[in-house]
Amino acid sequence: MSDTPQHIYKVVFHNQGQIYEVYAHNIYQSDLYGFIEVEDYIFGTRSKLVVDPGEDKLRQEFDGVQRSFIPMHAVIRIDEVEKEGVAKVTDGSGSNVMPFPMHVPR
Repeated sequence: MSDTPQHIYKVVFHNQGQIYEVYAHNIYQSDLYGFIEVEDYIFGTRSKLVVDPGEDKLRQEFDGVQRSFIPMHAVIRIDEVEKEGVAKVTDGSGSNVMPFPMHVPR
């Protein structure tokens, strides 16, 4: 086992009108221009007694995902934290955080 502690990052980003808060061990600037790569997602240990529906939804959505490419303009914040928290999805419509406007070609 390595003596160096493994980094934990909290990534908060916009996705289809919702705000995602996920935890991961690895974040990189992507070779794809304008994207960041998020790898090695962290979800809490699954308990048979208590199941958080928000975290379970994210666990199912990212099940089998090795790496995600998130557009830089969708990222709200990236924090390096001491321990992981609960991954969650919140509604972004009532938030005071405004996504960067972007042109969508028709």
